[in-house]
Amino acid sequence: MQKIGILNSEIAKVLADMGHTDTIVIGDCGLPVPDGVKKIDLALKLGTPRFLEVVEELAKYMEIEKIHVAAEMQSKNEECWQQMHKLFDGKEWIVTDHEHFKQATKTAKAVIRTGETTPFANVILHSGVIF
Repeated sequence: MQKIGILNSEIAKVLADMGHTDTIVIGDCGLPVPDGVKKIDLALKLGTPRFLEVVEELAKYMEIEKIHVAAEMQSKNEECWQQMHKLFDGKEWIVTDHEHFKQATKTAKAVIRTGETTPFANVILHSGVIF
């Protein structure tokens, strides 16, 4: 049994299989998952687990080159926007409207669904390289 790191076997497998520029999405409980993209459903009940809790944990174990968020997060979920800036200070950001964001999820290796219920709490994490 694994003692440290991501204990969810599906998430651990996706992270281990990712290469440079591959993407993984972490989303609120309302984000649609495109056909053909693996869904890893962590939602237990409304609000659990929180979006930022999952993002922070994945960021510990993933080499992240850049992030992609919807522009609407800034005005409709200011707290999340501020926390994301603290967490990803110094990383490259892609900011598009929510419709373009949803289109970009179609090429992700997986979408991790949280129980988050605040608007636009979604991110696409782009894998970097560790060397």
